[in-house]
Amino acid sequence: MLRTSFDSGAMMSGANKSAMQRFLIISGHDFRTPRWANMHFIARELARRGTTRFFSLACSPLSYLTGDPRLPILARANRIEEFCGVQCYLWKSAWHPVNLDFAVFAGLSRLLFAAYRRNVPEIFRRWVESSDVIILESGMSPIFLEMIQQLNPKARKIYIASDLLDTIGVDPFVSEELNAHIDLFDTIIVPSRLMAPAFPPRAKLRFVPHGLEVDEGGAGLSPYAGGTNAVSVGSMLFDRSFFDIAAPLFPHVTFHVIGGGRDAKFAHSNVKTYGEMPYAQTLAYIKHAQFGVAPYKADHVTDYLCDTSMKLMQYGSFGIPAVCPSAAVGDHAGRFGYRPGNQDSIGAAVRGALAAGKIAPPPILSWSEVTDRILSPQDYADTRVAQAVAG
Repeated sequence: MLRTSFDSGAMMSGANKSAMQRFLIISGHDFRTPRWANMHFIARELARRGTTRFFSLACSPLSYLTGDPRLPILARANRIEEFCGVQCYLWKSAWHPVNLDFAVFAGLSRLLFAAYRRNVPEIFRRWVESSDVIILESGMSPIFLEMIQQLNPKARKIYIASDLLDTIGVDPFVSEELNAHIDLFDTIIVPSRLMAPAFPPRAKLRFVPHGLEVDEGGAGLSPYAGGTNAVSVGSMLFDRSFFDIAAPLFPHVTFHVIGGGRDAKFAHSNVKTYGEMPYAQTLAYIKHAQFGVAPYKADHVTDYLCDTSMKLMQYGSFGIPAVCPSAAVGDHAGRFGYRPGNQDSIGAAVRGALAAGKIAPPPILSWSEVTDRILSPQDYADTRVAQAVAG
């Protein structure tokens, strides 16, 4: 188990301080999906510390057009279900607002988001009113912040900026709501200090990186039939052109693409694709690969991705080198950068990864340590952000 603490000098454990509290997470994820992101791990840890509820929003028939990972659980929408100790509610509505992407539609966007907010189900209001700590994840959730404050002004409100809103293409109305009411948050958690300049100086920023817990012994035997294997896990900003270039260049390498989404369709004999796979099942593919691939689209790669990419963290934790766009390399050892769409740089990056062999795993927090910092950031010196006006 990889559990290296950045700072073990907490005044009091977050688990003790938060005992018996009632937590509410509001997110575009759902705790019950096979693919896990940071909010799933945080919810699991919160459930060990008190009553935890997970409200999932922005789901409607429009979700079929986007390949929403919640599609397999739509039949369980609009009712409370307890799953692994967490009370879950997926709000599936007749429609939900999306980014119309043109300034001329700004007025219409405001009307649509306001109408969507008014129609929030009663369970949302009840859960907000009965919560001690309310965690909103980046995405659409900021549009509910003012309503949450009115319903429960005493609750602690925490914003987890898994991504910057501009990066994930959220409608400008959501950003306006976040900026207008950002003072209502007790804490804003950023997983990379490179995100800090995107927030106003008055924002109460704290740095808490993503965590990782990998039981290498539990990863299992190799799923590969020998040879040289590379693995890509997840669909975030998936750029299929990497494989269209790399596969013919390296015919002796088999590229395994797990959960790549709608664009993961290839005619190359040395590219094998897999659908959504439970997190634990992906670990053997990572552990036994010669290198990992993070094929992010060039026009969406931001500087902070070098710190927040969970797939790159997973590759590093198993000591395998990674191939990724140059912007996602940062100061992390064992990563080989390329220019998306550029054959020469992709070839050089893959050759570098193949020659690197095993790398030294970097220090990474466990998700329990991450959750401690989210709930009690003032107890940890390593959460401070110089730009922030933090308490």
